[in-house]
Parts: sequence; structure tokens; C-alpha cells
Amino acid sequence: MVQVTFEIKQQPASVIAQLPGETIVLAPLWLRERCQDAVSLDVTTQQRLFNPHNLPDGITLVEAEAKGVDQAWLSFSDGYAGLYDLTEFRADFDPLDGLPTPISWKSNIDTQLIYIDFNRLTDFDYRLEAFSKFLTYGVVVIQYVPTEAESVLDVGKIFGQVRETNFGKYFEVYSRPNSNDLAYRSIHLDPHTDNPYRDPMPGIQLLHCLINETSGGLSTLVDSLAVAEQLKLEDPEGFELLANVPVRYRHVDNDVELIERRPIIMTDALGRMTGVSYSPRLDYLPLLNEHDMAIFHRARRRMGELFVDPAFERRFKLEKGELQMFNNTRVLHGRTSFDTNEGRRHLQGCYMDMDGPKGIYKAMKRSLKAQ
Repeated sequence: MVQVTFEIKQQPASVIAQLPGETIVLAPLWLRERCQDAVSLDVTTQQRLFNPHNLPDGITLVEAEAKGVDQAWLSFSDGYAGLYDLTEFRADFDPLDGLPTPISWKSNIDTQLIYIDFNRLTDFDYRLEAFSKFLTYGVVVIQYVPTEAESVLDVGKIFGQVRETNFGKYFEVYSRPNSNDLAYRSIHLDPHTDNPYRDPMPGIQLLHCLINETSGGLSTLVDSLAVAEQLKLEDPEGFELLANVPVRYRHVDNDVELIERRPIIMTDALGRMTGVSYSPRLDYLPLLNEHDMAIFHRARRRMGELFVDPAFERRFKLEKGELQMFNNTRVLHGRTSFDTNEGRRHLQGCYMDMDGPKGIYKAMKRSLKAQ
């Protein structure tokens, strides 16, 4: 979180935020909207009891007086006056909203950073650490998960809410002919994001290994943040096209046809890269002039090369009782081919939204602070 302190000035009345290398005079309207008394703000829900959209134009701060550490009495031109806890403002200066800072990784990542023990998730501190690992690295591998059918749903409930799709509440991953997705065959699958044709895309995927008797079928994971950093260094022009030109994705099944358009490189409302929408099995080149098409294709091809580069792609055998949970748009997953004659390889999977673990993590941190 950005370090911020607040200064109260009486003449002229003002509240000033001091940040490293920056000073911000907080606008009177901004302050007025954030009044904290019980008449204006419900104590339990922290929801407003008034409509700030109806505040008058040109509102001014007429009085500002410090009241102890990080508190101030503020009076405004519309007649409102109240006591403010200035520490409540700090969240406005945190672009991560209290979440851990994402750390990109390559194939040589220390497994201790992402492996966790299912049996220890009942412990509050360990569970909080597990959430922190997932939000930091975009992936965790959970060991010693019971191998009974639908256990993947039990793990999902720990981290948030399972999201049902046209594939059901959970889906079975084993080789079967004429399946409605290539994931349900024994062929090699390059790194990809799931369901880029869906709005919104699943934020999280869980894959739980019930049995794996094959020597092939290795799981692959790659952090798109690390790959994008490299691509931007090599080809900034191509990077910009991938981040700004929408691509069409399509999925066809007997009872549904799903189509969505979005750029391959995904950014949030603040312009920060959050991941990718990448699936060569499902995407279509956008309509571009010949010059831009060449640059776009060059960058897309290079991104695909980096995704399977041993420096970035981590390969490992997902063992019986292990479950990989990953940010679907940040950490791409894939699989090497396998021989069904060697034995069975059966995984169960499900999808979740990212706001689940984010929200639970912040609530746990708030609980810890209250203690």
C-alpha cells in the first residue's frame, strides 16, 4: 500500500494528502461525500444513507480542525459538519485495494511458494497464507485433497463460490471420443485460457486429480505476466496491438453457441495488465490492414513461442490427490499428450469468479486487524 499521511490546514481550510513525491489537496466535494457519522453512513453495511449525487455544485470547505491523531472536524458550505477518521481515506490511495502485489514467475519458481496442504486449511493463519499465495502468484497446488468424486467442489467452497456453466457445476476430464471440447481427448494441449468466448470469462479454474496412471499427461502452467513483460521488451508495437485490438472467440455445442470479443492482452480499469485471453483453438484474426495484420500476427506468434519456452512453462505430473487452482486469465494451463492404454487419467474441474478469494481474503485481514 502507498504510504500516505494527512495534514490539516485551517487557513485556508483544507485537508492535504502527502504521498512519496506528491502532494494532493483533497477536493471539498470528495471530502463531503465521505462523511462518516451514523446519520449519513450505516454502521453495519458501511452503505450511505444519502445520495451524494444530489450534493450542490461548488461546495466548499469552510472549517478544518485537527482532532487528535488522524482525526479532523470538517464543516462545509452546505451546512454539514462532522468528525472524520482520516485513516479511512487510505484505501483510496491503494490501487490494489488491500490485496497482495502480484509477483510474476518463470518455470524455476520455488514450489514452496505455491504448494499448500489441504489438511491445514482449517487453521486461520495457514488459510490466510494460502489465499495470499494464490493472489500473489495466480496459482496454488493443493496436496492431500480427498479423491472422492466432487471433492473439487468442497475445495471451491473454501475459496469462494463455484460457478455453474454449460459444462455443469463441475466437469469430468478424461479421454472420450467425440467430446464437445478437445480437453476431453488424450491429445497435447498448448497453454491456453479457458472459455474466452464467455462473458465474463471464468476467473478461476480448479483441476483435481482423482487418478493418474499414465506416464504422459503432464500438466503445464505458465504466468502470462512474465511472458508479456518479455514480449513488451521485444516488440512494444505488437504488444500494443494485442492489448487494444479485440479478437473474436467462438464455442459451438449442440444447445449453445457462445461468441465474445476481447483483446488478447487484458488490462483493468487502471490500465494494468492482468492476464490474457489466449486460445489458438478458438480465436480468429481481427480485420486489420495488411501492415497491422503482419505486426499483430508476429506478436501473437511470438507470445505463443514464449508460452511454451522451457524458461517460462512449468511442466509437472499432477498426482492423485493434488489439485491445481489458478487464475484462468493470468496463468495459462495445458497438458502433454498421453496414452490411454497405460492406464486411467481422470480429473474433475470447476470454475469460480475471482471476486470470491479476493473478498474472503480482505474479510480475513479485517478480522485479523480487529483482533
